[in-house]
Amino acid sequence: MAVNKRYRVGCQSWQYEDWVTEIGGETVFYPRGTKPADMLELYADVFDTIEVDSTAYGTPAVSTLEGWTTATPDNFLFSLKTPSSITHELSLAPASFPVIDEFVQTVTTMGDRLGVILLQFPAAFEATRENGVNLRNFISRLPEDVRFAVEFRHPSWFVDWTYEELNERGIALALVAGKWVPEDVMFAAFERTRVEFAYVRLMGVRDLLSFDRVLRDRSDEIRRWTDRIKDLAADDVFIYLDNYFEGHAPATANKLKSELGLNAIDPSTLEAQASLF
Repeated sequence: MAVNKRYRVGCQSWQYEDWVTEIGGETVFYPRGTKPADMLELYADVFDTIEVDSTAYGTPAVSTLEGWTTATPDNFLFSLKTPSSITHELSLAPASFPVIDEFVQTVTTMGDRLGVILLQFPAAFEATRENGVNLRNFISRLPEDVRFAVEFRHPSWFVDWTYEELNERGIALALVAGKWVPEDVMFAAFERTRVEFAYVRLMGVRDLLSFDRVLRDRSDEIRRWTDRIKDLAADDVFIYLDNYFEGHAPATANKLKSELGLNAIDPSTLEAQASLF
């Protein structure tokens, strides 16, 4: 286990109307009357990182990235999904090279505010020979001074060849709690990804209609995962929580922070802060 391990815990996206406390209601997360434009700044008062889902739809404008960094403290990191055209439509074929090149060139303008770039594959992306060749050729082109993580949702990728390819390139295998890969297979992968950082995602079934409170208690699962996370050899560990995991990602993130011995900030402090203005 790394001696000076650093955990960064956050949510997957931040713009949710369900996170805004209703007038006269109990505190949810954002203060009453919070507007979408103010959400990121408030979010950054509680967490020090975010996973951005919107970049999966295309390369963001530099002005958008500048707006995000301006709204957050200097130590706040953004992890970004690559455009899904790379992973879902082109499946890492050579036609995807210009897309990833443009994406990386754009998002690295964030400098040290860039956390990790995530390549998230669909469950249909199997470990065929063609896909394996495409993966090897694709990752060989990635800059070594940028952190990348790869999320496979088909169990066929969890073999020696994959770990060797990713470890050699310094690319993290995303460790994901979800319906796609059995937990025992994923836990075995914790010991096989050997790069300086780790990337963990806790996902849930998309069967919820609101995200304003915890709707299913998965505390036992959180404890199982944090026990494994503590044993990771990585120096930096990025952990992102999904609304669908329990129903309200900020509360789940604070649960996980507490399990890791980190300071969990009560969202009521945001309400008190807002009342000063």
